[in-house]
Amino acid sequence: MDIAPILAALKRQKTAAALIAIEIALCCAIICNALFLIMHRLERSQLVSGAAETELIRIRTAGVGQRGNPTEAAAQARETVAALAALPGVKAATITNQVPFGSSSWNTSLRMAKDDKSSIANVGAYYGDENLLETLGVKLIAGRDFLPEEYVDFDALLGSGAAEPKVVIITQTLARKLFGNDNPLGREIYAGDEPSRVIGIVERLVRPRFDSDMAFAESSMIQPVRLSLAYGNFVLRTDPANRQAVIEAAKKKLHEIAPNRIIFDAKTLEEIRSDFFKQDRVMAGLLIAVVVSLLIVTALGIVGLASFWVQRRRRQIGIRRALGATRAQILHYFQTENFLIVSAGIVIGMGAAYAISGWLMRQYELPRLPLYYLPVGAVALWVLGQLSVLAPALRAASVPPATATRSV
Repeated sequence: MDIAPILAALKRQKTAAALIAIEIALCCAIICNALFLIMHRLERSQLVSGAAETELIRIRTAGVGQRGNPTEAAAQARETVAALAALPGVKAATITNQVPFGSSSWNTSLRMAKDDKSSIANVGAYYGDENLLETLGVKLIAGRDFLPEEYVDFDALLGSGAAEPKVVIITQTLARKLFGNDNPLGREIYAGDEPSRVIGIVERLVRPRFDSDMAFAESSMIQPVRLSLAYGNFVLRTDPANRQAVIEAAKKKLHEIAPNRIIFDAKTLEEIRSDFFKQDRVMAGLLIAVVVSLLIVTALGIVGLASFWVQRRRRQIGIRRALGATRAQILHYFQTENFLIVSAGIVIGMGAAYAISGWLMRQYELPRLPLYYLPVGAVALWVLGQLSVLAPALRAASVPPATATRSV
């Protein structure tokens, strides 16, 4: 079909056509970015922690009743961990400063050389004893675990200015960030004034808190630092089916060891994950509601305009039918007209979508909108436009030729 008559008709209805095109443009710009944000939020919530999430329990307590001497405090922590590890159903137990997706995060900055002022900030630093890797269930893919003589006590480290740990285990992601494709084992990094040698690589271990950068989420390291009861979280590994029973038994045991101990909470790592990503789920739900609402409003606008034009053109349609136009040709006319309007709106909307993405990237540190979201949004709006105009177009196609003479 020659589109010249369609364009001529649209020129006579410039205001209405322009309003629909602007509506399509706004819808395209918002939907493309909303879909990207939805997928980004869902991708965050599916992040693999690297820990045995279905088997882990975290118990947070206050250090009431802790012995004052650093050596005695460290011994008390080891005794408590051993008592928890001996509970029925517990595979392993440890005390650590943080867990993946937790509410608090211990961070540090790394340097490749002592005098290097450029640093990789906010690397998640896990402290733990000999049972940490086994309890968390992280996978060591290169190198080795810490040796007994490599551990230091955190209280002693704070109180006497003792030497910092000489060795460290880092994640695969952090190793690539620091050393590229080079072998990281045996290399030195600086978290303080003294170097730490990389002795092991774990496949992944997500830090407690992270921003929108998924690579940043796995920038973690493990240091051989034994914690006292004042700073740590008890983490227990058990069978998924036994977790609630183990929680109750662990609470009872902790009160037996220290009757004045305060237990803040006891949660599975799955519950901690769910709490951490609650805001992401809410945001994704709101954005889905926005997308659906925009699509409905846009569809209603197209239906209303097409129905108005069909009503105004009934005599013109009747004349075309009397001159031999088939129902299919009338239907195709309105579908083509709608396609041209929607296409004009999409072209404008794509530019607006990319501009909005740049603003979001600057204001909220979000990644740039991938370009493949633009054709996805365009196809969705083309399909929506054709479906929305279908009912009015079918009514137009059913206009009888005799309509041409009714107003003469």
